[in-house]
Amino acid sequence: MTFNSLDFLAFFAIVLTVYWLLPHRGQNVFLLVASYFFYGYVHPWFLALILAATGVNYLAALAIERWRWRGKLILTADLVVSLGVLGVYKYLDFFIDNVAALLSLAGLPTAETTLQIFLPVGISFYTFQVIGYTIDVYRGKLQARRDFLDFALFVSFFPQLVAGPIERAAHLLPQVEQKRSFSVENLYSGLLLMIWGFFQKLVVADNVAPIADKAFAIQDPTFYLLWTGALAFTVQILADFSAYTDIARGAARMMGFRLVNNFDNPYFSRSIGDFWRRWHMSLSYWFRDYVYIPLGGNRHGPWRGARNILITFLLSGLWHGASWNFVLWGGYHGLLVLAERLYKTYVPALPARLGRLLLPLKVAATFVLIVFGWMLFRESNGLEWIATHLALRPAAGPPEDVEIAQYLLALVGVYSLPLWLKAAYAWLEAKLGSGGGPGQMAMLTRACLASALFMGILIFRGQDSATFIYFQF
Repeated sequence: MTFNSLDFLAFFAIVLTVYWLLPHRGQNVFLLVASYFFYGYVHPWFLALILAATGVNYLAALAIERWRWRGKLILTADLVVSLGVLGVYKYLDFFIDNVAALLSLAGLPTAETTLQIFLPVGISFYTFQVIGYTIDVYRGKLQARRDFLDFALFVSFFPQLVAGPIERAAHLLPQVEQKRSFSVENLYSGLLLMIWGFFQKLVVADNVAPIADKAFAIQDPTFYLLWTGALAFTVQILADFSAYTDIARGAARMMGFRLVNNFDNPYFSRSIGDFWRRWHMSLSYWFRDYVYIPLGGNRHGPWRGARNILITFLLSGLWHGASWNFVLWGGYHGLLVLAERLYKTYVPALPARLGRLLLPLKVAATFVLIVFGWMLFRESNGLEWIATHLALRPAAGPPEDVEIAQYLLALVGVYSLPLWLKAAYAWLEAKLGSGGGPGQMAMLTRACLASALFMGILIFRGQDSATFIYFQF
C-alpha cells in the first residue's frame, strides 16, 4: 500500500478513527495489526521477514543484557543474521553478476545464474532501525525491552516503515510506551503536513518526473537535454522523498507521535558536508554513529580519517541499491567531503564579512556539485553510459535541442517554486505548529494553506503518479 493511493486514504481514515477510541494498550495492539496489514497488503510474505527481524533483534538485545560478558559475540551473530538477510535479498544477484563478469574477462565460461530475487520494500530501512536498537543496548545506552508487542510496533510503525525516517529507539520507543492524548493542535498541524507532502509528490515530483525519465531514456542525448534531465531529477528526488517523509510525519503526528525531520532545505547548503547534514538526515547520522565513529572516525590521524570517510560514503552509496552507479555516487560525495576538509585545513578562513558576501556563490557552487552527483545516481544503465554522458560537449548538439531544453527548464522552474518556498513554510510551521501563535489565527492560517494546497493538487497534479523513488531502496 502506497501513500499516493486511495486505498491508503481510506485505510488511514479508519485507523485514525478507531485508534482514538481505544485505551493506550488497545491503541498499540491496533496499530501493530494495522501496520502489519499495511506492509503485507500486496505481498503478505513480506511479514515473515519483518517478524524475523523483530524476533531476532528482540532476543539478541535481551541476551546481550543478560550475558554482558558475551555481548560482543551475541551482537556479532545478530549483525551477521540481520545484514545477511538484507544482503541476500538486495545484493546477491549483484554479486553473482559481477563474479560472472570477472570470469568472462578472464576468458572462463559463465552461465546465467542470477536468482532474480524480489526485493522486499522497506527492508533497508527497518533493518537499519532494528540494528541501531541492538547496538544501543550493547553500548549500554538503552535498556532491552521486555514487551514484545511494543518493540514490534517500534519496528513496524506504518507511517515510517517503508521509507523512513530511520528512527532511533531512544526517540520512538518511549513514545510507543507512553500514553498519548488526543490534541487538536496535532490533528491540524499533522493534516497540513500530510497535505503539503501530497502536494510535493503529486504536483512537483510527478510533473517533473517525465522530463527526467525522457531525458535519461534518450539513446544519444545532447549536452543540454541530458543536464536538463539531471536538473529535473534533482527537483524530483527531493520533492518525492521529502513528500513521503512529510506524509509520514503528518500521519504520525495526528496519532500523537513525533517523527524526526529528514530534510532541512538541503539545496541551500553551503558545502557538500553541509548538504549531508541536511539531506536524509536520519540515514546520514545513522552511518556516522554506527559506521564512521566505530571505524575510528578522525581519531587516528588524517589518513585513517580519510579512509573512514570513504568507506562510510561508499557503503552509503551501496545502501541505496545494488548497482555501481550508486557506489560511484557515494564515492564522489566522499571525495568532495575530503576535499573540503583539506581546504579548511590548509586554506586560511575568509574574513566574516567576505564570507557572508560569498555565501550565495558557495550555495550555487554546492548546488552544481549536487546536480552532478544526481546525474551519477540516476544513470543506472552502466558505467559506460556515465562515461559517454560526461564526454558530451555544449557545442555538439543541434540548435533546436537548446530551445527544447530551455522550455523544459522553464517547466522545471515553475514546478519547483514550492520547494524554494519551503523555507517560509518551515518557518510558519515552527511558529504555528508549536502553538506559539494565536489559536484562532493559527487555525485560520492552516485552513487557508490546506485549501490552497488541496486546490493545487486538484488542478496541477501530474497525469500519472509513480511509486515513491525510495521504495526501491
